[in-house]
Amino acid sequence: MDQANGLRNTINKEISNQINQEAGKKNSIRQQAVSPRVIAVTSGKGGVGKTNIVCNLAIAFSRLGKKVLVLDADLGLANIDILFDLKPLYNMKHVINGEKKLSDIMMDGPEGIRIIPAGSGLSDLTNLTEGQKLNLLGEFESLDEAMDIFLIDTGAGISSNVIYFNLAADECIVVATDEPTSLTDAYAMIKVMAIKYGSTYFKLLVNMVNENQAKSVFFRMNQAVERFLNHVFIDYIGYIPADDLLKQALIKRKTVMELYPDARASGFFNTLAKSILQNPPRLYDSGNIKFFLKRFINFRETYDIQK
Repeated sequence: MDQANGLRNTINKEISNQINQEAGKKNSIRQQAVSPRVIAVTSGKGGVGKTNIVCNLAIAFSRLGKKVLVLDADLGLANIDILFDLKPLYNMKHVINGEKKLSDIMMDGPEGIRIIPAGSGLSDLTNLTEGQKLNLLGEFESLDEAMDIFLIDTGAGISSNVIYFNLAADECIVVATDEPTSLTDAYAMIKVMAIKYGSTYFKLLVNMVNENQAKSVFFRMNQAVERFLNHVFIDYIGYIPADDLLKQALIKRKTVMELYPDARASGFFNTLAKSILQNPPRLYDSGNIKFFLKRFINFRETYDIQK
């Protein structure tokens, strides 16, 4: 009888463990479903085609069946709406000040992409009052749109805003060209984030180059990082070639993916999007967009950042 009870207890325990394991798997799957990959696209200097990359990459992700939300975080010099030929009436400034809801300012971009416009006249998100922080957090917490990819188009340079967005994101893609100033400024961005804030992993995307030029840029960047920045890893994720059709699309306020889907550059954007999806981030946040924002607005206290 004791043996029978013991056997029953063992079986019940195994069944309970299996149920718990299955529940854990379902929770993990459900959590992943509501937790978008937060990707910041940044650069050490302007003029490297960062915004163009964000817009085309957003469309490439969308065509792969992903729900994409784009945040124009280039405060004061908003460009996302220009490239998508949008005319936003409201922007983040209205949300922060409590004048509008986040749902009021979000816009529909091409192919199902959702866009949060930055607008102009909002120079610094790092000096928000407590009331403004609460407004912003409340709005993102009420965001009920399920997203797979949250793309952030940061400003150029190493201002507080740019650094904060890069630190708060799960992944940081640094865009550079083969120009010496671009390479120097991209390295400066990585150096600041590594030495001052402990960031150790970056993805490098080289724009407007051929394959040999791209590899040369990566070699020089990686050489400098290995020599001067301990424990920092640069992951080369590819390049976007110079393409006249890309320039023509830009003049028409469209992306090359929309106007010229068969263009050489379009093919590279498709390949890049697939590659990013196939390689999960090293630091995957188990929260959602609101956790990204909480990290962002709390970085001043966390890192004791001085203006």
